[in-house]
Amino acid sequence: MGANMARRLHECGCPVVAVYDTHAQSAAVLAEELGATPVLSLAAVTAAADVIFTVVTDDAAQLGVFAASGDSLLIGAKGKTFINCATITPATHIEVERRAKAVGAVSLEACMASSIPQARNGTLYLMCGGERATFDRVQPLLANLSTALRYIGETGQAAQVKALVNMVMNINTAGLAEGLGLGHALGLDLNMLREVFAQTGANSQVLKTDGEDMQNRAHDCYFSAAHAAKDSGIACQLGLEAGLRLPLAEATKMQFDQLVRLGLGGLDKSGVTELTFKGRHA
Repeated sequence: MGANMARRLHECGCPVVAVYDTHAQSAAVLAEELGATPVLSLAAVTAAADVIFTVVTDDAAQLGVFAASGDSLLIGAKGKTFINCATITPATHIEVERRAKAVGAVSLEACMASSIPQARNGTLYLMCGGERATFDRVQPLLANLSTALRYIGETGQAAQVKALVNMVMNINTAGLAEGLGLGHALGLDLNMLREVFAQTGANSQVLKTDGEDMQNRAHDCYFSAAHAAKDSGIACQLGLEAGLRLPLAEATKMQFDQLVRLGLGGLDKSGVTELTFKGRHA
């Protein structure tokens, strides 16, 4: 996601001056493509750029790049703007904002509800949270990445909305996998079944993006099962904190957790059908 966002910004004439990745070779390849510098430390990113995008996997990684000691984006960060695009807990976005403010920087959530092709084409759905003034200032930059740019509210609220988006998406994915799996077990024509789903109350965005892949076992990764498990967990935790039970979200998390336990967490989320089709996986 981060690499394709960088490509898009470069294509739009925005200077991408530095690229960092924990896998240095990946950063080097991308930097050569974009004419950027492949830096070997987080502090070097901050030194080179005025606006820094972060795209990481989870809370630990996000807090790690904004560490209070050692190599960190916070070194020399006074006056810098951080735009954080990971799907992580609202509390972590709030903590990152606190750490940034402590050194004279600002941060903004820019939670993404899209996938790799949209990152490359500049059609991400971006939900932003933080100070309105910061959002207004970087909106022209973000407009290069998004055709659906939305300011949600204060820091943490965009992450809440993103958690709900992914919660519902993951429930739909698991439900579709069960519907197609049962149809397969009944001997139904799955092409016909998907067409019927598309014209009835069984229709969903997931049917459009994942239905054919589920049928054909085409699980090239655009949004991994491991990320689906993580994101469902964020929503379940928010439910607990709000005093709600979310039985469908909990059951969905169990399905994706099972894929991870089976060593299949690197499959696309459509890979949940490996658990619902007879004969696919013991």
